[in-house]
Amino acid sequence: MFPTGLVGLEAQLWVFMIAMIRPGAAFLAAPVFGAQNTPVQVRIIISLAIGIPAIQQVPFDLPAGGIASFAGVFLVAGEVVAGLALGFAVQLGYAAAMMAGEVIGNSMGLGFAQMVDPQSGASSPALGQMLSILGTFLFLAMNGHLALASVVVDSYRALPPGQAWLGQGSLNDVVMFGGDMFAAGVAIALPVGFALILVQVVMAMLARSAPAMNLFSVGMPAAILAGVILMAVAAPAIGDGIASSIQRGLDLSRQLALGRG
Repeated sequence: MFPTGLVGLEAQLWVFMIAMIRPGAAFLAAPVFGAQNTPVQVRIIISLAIGIPAIQQVPFDLPAGGIASFAGVFLVAGEVVAGLALGFAVQLGYAAAMMAGEVIGNSMGLGFAQMVDPQSGASSPALGQMLSILGTFLFLAMNGHLALASVVVDSYRALPPGQAWLGQGSLNDVVMFGGDMFAAGVAIALPVGFALILVQVVMAMLARSAPAMNLFSVGMPAAILAGVILMAVAAPAIGDGIASSIQRGLDLSRQLALGRG
């Protein structure tokens, strides 16, 4: 498959570039690897290390007109779309943790507390950032990074270069999975969020019965204290919910890699 000798060096470099596109796009859209603080050099090395063995599984030849031809552009676009879909499916599962953190943080009255998210570089609620870090630990602990690499390698069998266009069913599965992860984030935050709503209701009743009481000086500390205690109590359930969402993202990514949908 790979040309040998200096005569075919240019063609070999082009093959290396094609091999890097799909893994690079997948890791760019995936959690942890797609973070802004991940060096580009690391992504390139990992993409090359995964892409070269993976592309050797299937027969592949460069388009006759080169990468600049219509067939070459079509090939590159297909690789980019396939890689982004594989990584984005895992990112959707990972995003349930951030969604749950935002819901709980707003219920506690900590929606104003913002931190810089290392994954995207944008500001996010502090509690959402905490659950995002927990999701990162769980993703690595369950070998999600190795599972994603395995999914990318397996995708070359069902979606060889040049034929890596996802069907309408696969794209619909990704869209519907995004809605499922929104619901999963709310479900993860439901035990703590519902209890905090009850705390807010009690504070409102106290405010009505004792109008002289300063609700802001009493209600916010009570909500924060109740939230911290409830977070500690519900930590195992929250961790299980985040791990389940990440696993569902990996399962969808593998389903897309097998060409099902």
